[in-house]
Amino acid sequence: MTTRTDKSRWNWLLFVPIVVPLLTFLFNSDEPRLLGFPLFYWLQLAFIALGVACTTIVYRMTK
Repeated sequence: MTTRTDKSRWNWLLFVPIVVPLLTFLFNSDEPRLLGFPLFYWLQLAFIALGVACTTIVYRMTK
């Protein structure tokens, strides 16, 4: 029987990219625009970057 190694507190950071996009009040407007794109579109790309950053941090800290 192998022991579990997923008991690190860093794993809780993986909930951030799941919960933050569910907060609809963050992107419930058209302004501000970034390079002509409405808030909704560039914020979706920011959520992807947030997910990558959180996953990278958890990977590095639990390696």
